[in-house]
Amino acid sequence: MTKHGTSVSELLRWYRPRDSAEAADVERVATLAEACENPWSRSLPLHLTASALVVHPDSGRVLLRWHSRQQAWLQVGGHADSGERDALMIALREAAEETGLKDLTPWPDAVLRQVVIVPVPAASHEPEHEHADLRFVFATSGPSAIRAERPDAPMRWLSPAEAAALTREDNLREMLSRVENLLRS
Repeated sequence: MTKHGTSVSELLRWYRPRDSAEAADVERVATLAEACENPWSRSLPLHLTASALVVHPDSGRVLLRWHSRQQAWLQVGGHADSGERDALMIALREAAEETGLKDLTPWPDAVLRQVVIVPVPAASHEPEHEHADLRFVFATSGPSAIRAERPDAPMRWLSPAEAAALTREDNLREMLSRVENLLRS
């Protein structure tokens, strides 16, 4: 642990990609983490983000949030705030902000569950770029306590199969498959 938490290099040292595409993403993320003083900086065309799939283990359901910019149902998460460097804590803060859930905890543990590089379309305030997303799983015991961060960001509790059918993102379908296996065990 560093003063900022577990470093990205340390997270990746123990991470085992599931296929060659994920291995290539892990390699790019590792290179970014080693080459940049702050790989979380939004000024970089490829920068780190952290996200989480929120689950309610008792019901076996997962939470997806509508993301207006991507026009897609996705997991919660986002960018580091100034001075943040711990991916798990960034994902936890972002998940709490976006869902209103106060009881989120890493589930079934604090292990990094997926590494994926995703393209982000240009917007009026920034050019097209890429997010090197570090993904975790968090659980809540109070699914009814969700509160949308904004009116244009509704959320839905779904079975993993329903969530997979709702999203267009293959990388999220893979994450849902991984979480479905965790929910079964």
